[in-house]
Amino acid sequence: MGMTMTQKILAAHAGLSEVKPGQLIEADLDLVLGNDITSPVAIHEMDKMTVKTVFDKDKIALVPDHFVPNKDIKSAEHCKCVREFAAKHDITNYFEVGQMGIEHALLPEQGLTVAGDVIIGADSHTCTYGALGAFSTGVGSTDMAAGMATGKAWFKVPSAIKVVLSGKPSKWVSGKDVILHLIGTIGVDGALYKSLEFTGSGIDSLSMDDRFTIANMAIEAGAKNGIFPVDDIARQYMKEHSKRPFVEYTADEDAEYDQVIEIDLSTLKSTVAFPHLPENTHTVDSIDDIKIDQVVIGSCTNGRLDDLRCAAEILSGRKVAKGLRVIIIPATQKIYLQAIEEGLVQTFINAGAVVSTPTCGPCLGGYMGILADGERCVSTTNRNFVGRMGHVNSEIYLASPAVAAASAVTGKISQPSDIGM
Repeated sequence: MGMTMTQKILAAHAGLSEVKPGQLIEADLDLVLGNDITSPVAIHEMDKMTVKTVFDKDKIALVPDHFVPNKDIKSAEHCKCVREFAAKHDITNYFEVGQMGIEHALLPEQGLTVAGDVIIGADSHTCTYGALGAFSTGVGSTDMAAGMATGKAWFKVPSAIKVVLSGKPSKWVSGKDVILHLIGTIGVDGALYKSLEFTGSGIDSLSMDDRFTIANMAIEAGAKNGIFPVDDIARQYMKEHSKRPFVEYTADEDAEYDQVIEIDLSTLKSTVAFPHLPENTHTVDSIDDIKIDQVVIGSCTNGRLDDLRCAAEILSGRKVAKGLRVIIIPATQKIYLQAIEEGLVQTFINAGAVVSTPTCGPCLGGYMGILADGERCVSTTNRNFVGRMGHVNSEIYLASPAVAAASAVTGKISQPSDIGM
């Protein structure tokens, strides 16, 4: 029996010639990631172990990003814990305020994730790096501690769903619409502990930012990971951002999949996930007037440069609807600086939006945009669970940057065509 991309990567890192779905393996790790919320728990677990230091100071990344810059005393204490641990063990890839960004945008930008890697992170959206052809997945803080100490992790080899993409999306349809459509089709547990393996000619029309967005939200379908084949677009990205060698894996022709899903990108429409699950999807052209109170454009899902450019194109020469709050969060310092240089930040401010330092902030109800009782938000983030962004009676509508920006102009859920774009 042939193997999928994911299975081949896991087999290589376990020192095995082949693996099969359901098999338990121990694999070598190329990178272990933690943030300001999850790392302190892992650090305290490491303190209980007999190991004196980490397995490799170059293969650990600590990125304070959720409540950074610190919003209160508790978050400051968490960051202090991470900072002291990084100093004690001379962690190479520790990113302090001023260098940090939202972790899943920052690590590829810094060249720390490349094709063929096995990466674990104590954050569920670690699956983002599958966009580059890596196996990456979220784990608990205890597993992170074991990974930092030993450089190894246990996995159950996942079976796979093959997602065949064809066609080319229309102008305002992006990777966010692709993944929301897929989650709406199979549900939030449709790929439970499986690998979502993307393939097909349609991948050629997806930018790296689109792919990062799609892989990022694989977890919202319950997947263990999402992964893309390595093509010229991915190779160019890695060559521009990383000095590390990478290994390309391809699925065998006789690889077995639990399911094959075909998506024609040319037929997709702008899509929104209604409260309170990412699977509750509707195309924008089918939505009646839904007034909103806030728009958030950012996060590890949609805070990259393509996302900001898209939003700025729509907001240019326009104003935010009266009474509406619009918060824009570049995902990294580099993206923020580029947005300034291109005049995007000026466009946002002239439109009546605010621009924040890189942070997860409102995505998880942290700060920089908490919702009150009964308020509604259109957000480019990845989850819209009850109370995710504030009050339990608030509502989150997940959407692309194009829909979020158009909605910011009209004050209700809209698409660019509604404002003449």
